[in-house]
Amino acid sequence: MDQSLLETDYLVVGAGATGLAFADTLLAETADAHITIVDRHGKPGGHWNDAYPFVTLHQPSAFYGVNSLELGSGRKDTIGLNQGLYELASGAEVSGYFDRVMQHRLLPSGRVRYLPLSNHLGEGRVESLLSGARTQVVVRRKLVDANYHSPSVPATHAPRFACADGVRLVPPNALAGLWHSAQRLPLPRRFVVIGAGKTATDTCVWLLQTGAHPDAITWIVPRDAWLTNRLTTQTGPEFFFEAIGNQADQMEACAQASSADDLFLRLEACGNLLRIDPDRMPAMFHFATVSAAEVALLRGIHQVVRLGHVQALEPARVVLEQGELPVAPDTLFIDCTASALTHRPPQPIFQDGRIVLQVVRMPLPTFSAAITGWVEAHGADDAHKNRLLAPVPFPRTPADYPRTVLANMQNQFQWGQDKALREWMRASRLDGFGKLMASAGRDEADKQAVLARYKAAAVAAMANLPRLMPSAPPPPP
Repeated sequence: MDQSLLETDYLVVGAGATGLAFADTLLAETADAHITIVDRHGKPGGHWNDAYPFVTLHQPSAFYGVNSLELGSGRKDTIGLNQGLYELASGAEVSGYFDRVMQHRLLPSGRVRYLPLSNHLGEGRVESLLSGARTQVVVRRKLVDANYHSPSVPATHAPRFACADGVRLVPPNALAGLWHSAQRLPLPRRFVVIGAGKTATDTCVWLLQTGAHPDAITWIVPRDAWLTNRLTTQTGPEFFFEAIGNQADQMEACAQASSADDLFLRLEACGNLLRIDPDRMPAMFHFATVSAAEVALLRGIHQVVRLGHVQALEPARVVLEQGELPVAPDTLFIDCTASALTHRPPQPIFQDGRIVLQVVRMPLPTFSAAITGWVEAHGADDAHKNRLLAPVPFPRTPADYPRTVLANMQNQFQWGQDKALREWMRASRLDGFGKLMASAGRDEADKQAVLARYKAAAVAAMANLPRLMPSAPPPPP
């Protein structure tokens, strides 16, 4: 097969949120770098192209996207479960936003080439999924892996349990179009939601708000989860005490806790964390973010099954690790078990001829990718760049969380030593909390007191956090 030849400075594999955020900042911080972006999807946005129709961002839109283009309008919601808080972009809005990033920002620069519906075969070899034509991309500087932590989404992942013939199992994507199948199959009256993460909470909320009776929903929860209170993630100046005050509370909790469980109870007490069942100690924490109103709604589901992970679905029963669950014949099963992040062991971000994008401030993947673009443009060498940007491990359990917090703080300390990087962060729209801290006037004694409390507690937290960690790093999943 004939093969064409292209040259580029950076070959970015993945046109999702992190790949675009990296490319956007690298483009802004260099005068002549040429970037080629290759992706299997037909449009930019990565997994957002496959998202279920009722998905939204977990946190305000100000936290997400690329640095050069605002996402959303900065409005607050006046109705619904997010009332009084800053808007959460819908999946359709995020997909449209990333298309604008590509069409209005990256391609018009004349320094970006985009190869959609194409597969990177390795070593710069790219194959079109439509024609099979192959292109050899000669990379003058670095290949950028923007897929290392790509999420698994319900529409494209394979369940890890068996599903017998005759069982109606769908991803959340199928729910909004159930009426299509009404002529072939009876509409379901019973629903079993499988999974305990953010996709499952989104699905339960959607079912309840769309008309399903709480008693018609059975929720299979392998592990209860701690949830971040969305009120503490607001970046507007009117939320200074809820956001920055809570940051100070978190640091005090990290400084005073005697164990990981004690830390999480302290974080709950200061309003940072929520749990759906106040009588159960959650064993999972993935930074899923909800409002207090969502938690109140979810508490209306009383048929919650805690018998471990699903092993098999059969027409009249569910086989679980610790027992069985009988089900009615008209039950619709909804698979919400896809992971929001691929768990892979951290590795150096800057390598010989290669950049592996990873989160360097948890839980902000696009800020992490943007700052990586800045450091690539301005860092002295790979060793220096890796000192500035150490991957932050994604927590799976409360026991993992102290290591995550300490890694975040160590990175923040390194960034604070670099004046040019500090100035970029201060101007970055993706660093909302930094701007909020900087907004406190010297004559605002109450805000200055919060900042002083935060700084004092941070020093004590860094000393105490290692005592809360397991003796050895967790094994790769």
